[in-house]
Amino acid sequence: MILEMKVPSPGESITEVEIAQWLVADGDYVEKDQPIAEVDSDKATLELPAEESGIITFKAEEGDAVAVGAVVCLIDMDAEKPVGSVQSSVGSTQSSVGSVQSKDHYAKGTASPAAKKVLAERGIDSKTVKGTGKDGRITKDDALKAVPAMGTPTTGGERGSSRKKMSMLRRKVAQRLVSVKNETAMLTTFNEVNMQPIFDLRKEFKEDFKAKHGVSLGFMSFFSKAVVRALQMYPAVNSMIDGDFMISYDFIDISIAVSGPKGLMVPVIRNAENLSFRGIESEVNRLAIRARDGEITVDEMTGGTFTITNGGVFGSMLSTPIINPPQSAILGMHNIVQRPMAVNGEVVIQPIMYVALSYDHRIIDGKESVGFLVAVKEALENPVELLMNNEVKKSLEM
Repeated sequence: MILEMKVPSPGESITEVEIAQWLVADGDYVEKDQPIAEVDSDKATLELPAEESGIITFKAEEGDAVAVGAVVCLIDMDAEKPVGSVQSSVGSTQSSVGSVQSKDHYAKGTASPAAKKVLAERGIDSKTVKGTGKDGRITKDDALKAVPAMGTPTTGGERGSSRKKMSMLRRKVAQRLVSVKNETAMLTTFNEVNMQPIFDLRKEFKEDFKAKHGVSLGFMSFFSKAVVRALQMYPAVNSMIDGDFMISYDFIDISIAVSGPKGLMVPVIRNAENLSFRGIESEVNRLAIRARDGEITVDEMTGGTFTITNGGVFGSMLSTPIINPPQSAILGMHNIVQRPMAVNGEVVIQPIMYVALSYDHRIIDGKESVGFLVAVKEALENPVELLMNNEVKKSLEM
């Protein structure tokens, strides 16, 4: 019996995916639930597991865009598992019983139909392209990466280049960022924060906090708490535009920009206004691990009413973060540097962070944007009173 494997729906509003990588080879024997491919949507990368055991036949190549519900491969469930088959490094199986694969194969150097079309369009001879597909076959990806012949370099140095198609997720991010520039009246306001009070709190309580709760007392919980307070004071910053209407929310879902293996991810902390310091740190840690391991789901990245991004982890001193649509504002954190500042009429070296708020001026006025950022600054510089109600140990659940 032949099973037709179709593309499952990764989430609401997603109509197609892209085959990012086959994890097995065409013609391999696969086991039920074995990951056979990675597929990119415009929101996340997901693994596609085999629905049954059997011999697999591809119906789509790497890089192909496939509609949700379309057939991507066939699995012959009546095929017997090769005796002594072993798992390969990418998850495929290969027969290794009493046979040695020849170095050359009739398929070596043969371009697949999609690869042949790409090579013809680019005027590249298939004989100059090394195939990385099964038995040396030239894949579409090989054709896209192939470099047309050029004149001999006069410098004698390396002059290589590569061509790689961006993932569907990266292309969607690029499209969204351009639309933000074109469709919003984006401005950025800046301020600076003296981080010494938070440094003092972390120095005193971080060891006990981690021992009790299993997570570190980081900066993100303080910033999230400060953002919640400021959004409650300036609800327009927690709003969005929908045509001629302004939508405001009585809850605060904070998107946290994190770097994942497939690029920037923005998982969401739901109802941050109800979370404690421990709750925020635990959720940030959980979402960051899932993003790092490529396990983040579309639902975990959907929504969000406001975004926090931390370029400081990469060494950024100052930036103008770009709004995460359809939200109307984003707070940028940066690196913390020891700088001289005036304290009670004296110059004192303090740990200073520059912060930036980019906002959509169509619904957020200058007064609100500046007031919001000042409120964040005030809370971070006076966390005991404004974020902990003068009850530090209770706030940290010590």
